[in-house]
Amino acid sequence: MNYSELEADILRLIIEATDDDVRVFGEETVTRLVRPDLLRGAADDELTEDARAALTTACANVLTISAAELQDELATIHDGILVDDDLDNGVLTAISALAHWQSYLEQNRRGELYELAIRSIEDVDHEVSADLDDFLATPEMAAEYERIRRLLAPGAGHGRRNPLHVVQE
Repeated sequence: MNYSELEADILRLIIEATDDDVRVFGEETVTRLVRPDLLRGAADDELTEDARAALTTACANVLTISAAELQDELATIHDGILVDDDLDNGVLTAISALAHWQSYLEQNRRGELYELAIRSIEDVDHEVSADLDDFLATPEMAAEYERIRRLLAPGAGHGRRNPLHVVQE
């Protein structure tokens, strides 16, 4: 499967999935993209102390924080970025994931979950350098694609909920 086919299939899965399944997919994917090990590569001179604290707080509370609170944390993070375009890839991934999740929480747009899926694919690609013509050739990329399909395929949820799921008010 080439990259364009992969993108199209993920978009189709997100469009066709139930509301519950896309929510569970979003929760599992954003949690994956803000995991602590992604933030370890950040240099001290990339973020202010306030921005680093806001990023740590937002990542640690991603499933319980409200859209408004997350927006405030993101503003603090953005205001505290000290480099022009050399931000650590893991930090960039986490910030991007938080921004897409915040927008999803606020507007309930599935397009934001599509973006989370693509960031997740890119995260794996960063680790294994997938071939654009055969994107699923590596076991890691095939496993990530299968995780996405499993969570979004028709009837995937069967009523299950993420145990960390908290309804946002």
